[in-house]
Amino acid sequence: MTLRLFHSPASPYVRKVMVTAIERGVEDRIELLPSAAGPVRRDQTIVRHNPSGKVPSALLENDQPLFDSRVICAYVDSLAASSASVYPQDQRRFKVLMLEALADSILDACLLCRYERVMRPAELQWDDWYNGQMEKIDSGLDDLENRWFDDIAVEFHAGSIAAACTLGYLDFRFGDKDWRLSHPKLAAWFAEVSGRPSMEKTFPKADPQKRRPRKWGLLCIVQR
Repeated sequence: MTLRLFHSPASPYVRKVMVTAIERGVEDRIELLPSAAGPVRRDQTIVRHNPSGKVPSALLENDQPLFDSRVICAYVDSLAASSASVYPQDQRRFKVLMLEALADSILDACLLCRYERVMRPAELQWDDWYNGQMEKIDSGLDDLENRWFDDIAVEFHAGSIAAACTLGYLDFRFGDKDWRLSHPKLAAWFAEVSGRPSMEKTFPKADPQKRRPRKWGLLCIVQR
């Protein structure tokens, strides 16, 4: 194995890495390691390599750490023998990097919303904070729909992968949020790309054996 990956299969950031690996044909060069990463109780095995304690975190063959998801995705992309990179090396490069960053900023707000409702005691929850993060999600989706749609829809590059994983996470964790109604182009695009083998194979599935290492198709769910 070329890359050992601490993962949480409910994490959209991990999903980005695995979708990239499948799209580039290097999934078999990744060894998935179980983790118990969380915002309060950190997995000390990960912390020894990545002080943030977050997933995804990766280890190279010499135990050199690699993080965060954007760095790992770029490394995974580099493992492929073909030149069909998900990170174009022409004038599109920085636009793709920016789209990946935009999608990740939406995911960051999603995680803060989830932690506020799931991790924080009810009597300490702050509605204004939650609503402020939701506004970030909405404005990010608006930007993808109205300004950048043609750029994410033209091909399935790193920015598109990040956007697809973001929309998938909204469905997975915020099922009562109807983002499709006000973003019809994104909705139609997401329905199409969700049929890609890389997206289907990485769809989260509930499994009570959350610390057992598995092949990606039979993964477990942990809070992330």
